[in-house]
Amino acid sequence: MSVPPHDAPVGKQPNTWITFWRSVVRFQADKVAPLLALRNTLGVALPLAAGVAAGAVSTGLVVGTGALNVAFSDSDEPYAQRARRMLAASVLVGLAVFAGSLTGASPVIAVAVAAAWAFAAGMMVALSTTAADLGTISLVTLVVFAAAPQPPERAMFAGLLALGGGLLQTLLAVMFWPLRRYVPERRVLGELFLELARAAALPVQVMQAPPASMQITRAQQKLAALDRDHSIPSERYRLLLSQAERIQLSLLAMGRLRLRMERENPGSATAGIVQRYFEVSAHVLGAIGNALLAGEGTGERRQESGVTDQKSPHAARAVQDDAQGAAEYLEELEVLTEALRDQSTAADSAAMAAWQRDTRLQMDALAGQLRAALDLAIHATPAGLETYERREAGQPWSLRLGGTLATLRANLSLKSAACRHAIRLSVCVAIGDALARGLGLRRSYWLPMTIAIVLKPDFTATFTRGVLRLIGTFGGLLIATALFHVLTPGLGPQVALIAILMFVMRCFGGANYGILVAAVTALVVLLIAMTGISPKEVMAARALNTAAGGAIALVAYWLWPTWERTQVGEAIAQMLDAYRGYFRAIKESYVRDDAQVSAQLDHARAAARLARSNLEASIDRLSAEPGMTAESVKLLSGILASSHRLVHGMMALEAGLLSSHPVPALEPFRRLADDVELTLYYLAAALRGAPIHVEELPNLREDHNALVHSGDALNDRYALVKVETDRITNSLNTLSGEILRWTSAGNEAVAQGNRCSRQPTG
Repeated sequence: MSVPPHDAPVGKQPNTWITFWRSVVRFQADKVAPLLALRNTLGVALPLAAGVAAGAVSTGLVVGTGALNVAFSDSDEPYAQRARRMLAASVLVGLAVFAGSLTGASPVIAVAVAAAWAFAAGMMVALSTTAADLGTISLVTLVVFAAAPQPPERAMFAGLLALGGGLLQTLLAVMFWPLRRYVPERRVLGELFLELARAAALPVQVMQAPPASMQITRAQQKLAALDRDHSIPSERYRLLLSQAERIQLSLLAMGRLRLRMERENPGSATAGIVQRYFEVSAHVLGAIGNALLAGEGTGERRQESGVTDQKSPHAARAVQDDAQGAAEYLEELEVLTEALRDQSTAADSAAMAAWQRDTRLQMDALAGQLRAALDLAIHATPAGLETYERREAGQPWSLRLGGTLATLRANLSLKSAACRHAIRLSVCVAIGDALARGLGLRRSYWLPMTIAIVLKPDFTATFTRGVLRLIGTFGGLLIATALFHVLTPGLGPQVALIAILMFVMRCFGGANYGILVAAVTALVVLLIAMTGISPKEVMAARALNTAAGGAIALVAYWLWPTWERTQVGEAIAQMLDAYRGYFRAIKESYVRDDAQVSAQLDHARAAARLARSNLEASIDRLSAEPGMTAESVKLLSGILASSHRLVHGMMALEAGLLSSHPVPALEPFRRLADDVELTLYYLAAALRGAPIHVEELPNLREDHNALVHSGDALNDRYALVKVETDRITNSLNTLSGEILRWTSAGNEAVAQGNRCSRQPTG
């Protein structure tokens, strides 16, 4: 998290410009992708080379341009997701080429179509990052080809050529699908289990997000492509994800129990046994992760690039050694569990005896989960095992389409950041396109294209891209100038230079946007030069139009901004709504134990995790906005920390479902659970503007006191519920105070931030 330290001076404005400039120059080495760049380079270079060889340069350029645009949709996602995304991009690029070529002859129609397309592309932000990227790519393509109008039959032919280039790029991206079908899924699961191994070796931090949350979310997203694949390998990977989620719960619950026992009796033999159990579990989890990254017992070795696998007997041997070592560690886990059982007879207090009993139950559960995960990772799963299915996957296409349209309708409001972005983008593209055409600027499409690329929904992304767009453009023009001045290349060498620039752009462009812009600028200059147009004219025109387009985008955002400070309250409210749904599913699981509730629990946990990660991203963006005080960011940091402690308690309650025997739910538990839900509801309403005061919130402490004095104190489930609901009560009361302070000071903070954002800051 990019937030100030908790001891930062209250009220002092943080140096957000330092944070901003760090984001400008940051190089993310983990996003370097040489093999992805290689296949994307082939997709662009092959049509160009074929066009030059056949004397059909213009045809090769259109096909190569289609491949170039679709290349930005390529990734290391699972093959099914990758194919769907790139096919959609291919179709959209083909349509954009056709629409642009057809309407470009009439300036009025061209500007109107570009504005409408820009609005639709902007609204795609409300759906997903993938949809937003597709919208931007197709908008850029539309604007570019509108500069070269053609008759309908030629426009149709150009659209089909661009579609063909996109399909070629898609084919190169998925050509190894039959040979390496589940490599991305294995990789993300392997990374998840390795992160769980690291978490097992560290103490539980209740003020931080639960361990491996980000990795679980990423695994859920990538394995979503397997929801309709019912093959044995697919079921195995879904089951591995299910086991990983349950292992996370068990580690969390055991970590909390370890903390209590260490506070009760520091340095005791019991604490040593539990500590050793965590260390051994970390070894087993590491073996599972390594087995997944090395392959499925076939000796496939994962390369550091994370994209390809190669068969190797050494890798197969390493997998077998890991499996044997993990089996020995599993035996030690059983020995440690028995050792803790012996310690229970000599417990110093009833509380210690209860904690030891709960810990043994968690140890038994964790050992079973580790055995299952190890078997799934090393060996083939027999047919007939229960599959791990998500509720979303069971919905028919019509319902999912209806949900998409409903989301778009719900965001057709000026209160929606997506709608504001769509309007801003549409108006700016229309102004830029009309201005460039009206002034008769050469290469006028660069102006609206720059607007489409630079303008984003939030301040940080818009201004970072704006700065890097300008720096990268002029850097790319210098590169192109040097190439033509020194080499004076013909068509063949130009294709080779384009291939080199394409590789640099796709390999290193994801690590820094400035590198991407510099490479693509020089690349496009070379592409246009292949048509016979003077490079000098291209470079001068691009510099002028890029500067104008970037200025329009930045001025528009300055005049009508969508500050993250106005969005973060809704992000907190959505997280509280998701936590309320998660807690309700836990409550229902305690009240009535059936499979339907269990499925709802999995779905609710995933929704809560996603909402929390969205809030974390929102606070990261907020911390880089000028005008935000350290006091405001510190308060948000406290809210996030309290929410982490709250969800830790909820997850420990869920873990208790697996380690304790069902008993009738106590009436005070029902009352407390209802009031927890009501409190979360009120807090979300307060964040959305409802006048809520602290005295109107339920008295959770009184509810918990009533629970403490009810039921059998020695019953495993009753004891667990009383302890964890105490922590939930404490953290939720703290969270309530922080949120109500935020809402009471929120209007002034927003107003002050808006004032500061319009003034120069140091």
